[in-house]
Amino acid sequence: MRPDCESFVAGYGDANADFHVIGDHPGVHGGAGTGVPFTGEPWSGSFFSALADGGLITGFDDVVVDGGSPANDERVDPIAVARTFFSYLHMCVTDGVPDEASYDDMERFFDAELRAIAAHVLLPVGAHATDHVLRQYTSRAHKTEIDMNELHAEELLGSGWLVLPIKEPAEWTAGDGDRLAAALRELRSTDFRRESDLGRFIAGSDPYLVR
Repeated sequence: MRPDCESFVAGYGDANADFHVIGDHPGVHGGAGTGVPFTGEPWSGSFFSALADGGLITGFDDVVVDGGSPANDERVDPIAVARTFFSYLHMCVTDGVPDEASYDDMERFFDAELRAIAAHVLLPVGAHATDHVLRQYTSRAHKTEIDMNELHAEELLGSGWLVLPIKEPAEWTAGDGDRLAAALRELRSTDFRRESDLGRFIAGSDPYLVR
């Protein structure tokens, strides 16, 4: 999908992902130079280390992640994903913070992407992404205070998704990365897949699992 903007950071990762990591926009979460979400920021190494320790990725390139834009503005692939997808609510690179109308315009791209990937677990990063995911994709928004210190790495049962919010990586303090990695390992050790067996509606005894 190509939005109508000069520069953007498209979704990156496994199209058959079980986990969908959702950021805000490139001005907050990086990637304008590499074309890959969450890269090129001072905190990117710590962020991807926690995801690697939690089993969501199998590795990442320290040089590209922490070293800024590649030569000739070529797209690079610094993250070795493992059934994980990364994308932003607002993929366009803008001057300053996008306004509400711009977020509304970009919603169609994000929503189409989220439903096409159909991951089982949504991992919104930061307060803005977490608030959006809870309001649009769960019934918990009215009873959940957006306190990222409390919500960080805590499982929330949505409507068809599990939601595991992540505190803004730039604001992590000691232990936040370990807390996220431990929560991801615990989650992956369980049956986290959000599926229904519709086999009872068809002939035979074989299961028919759908998202």
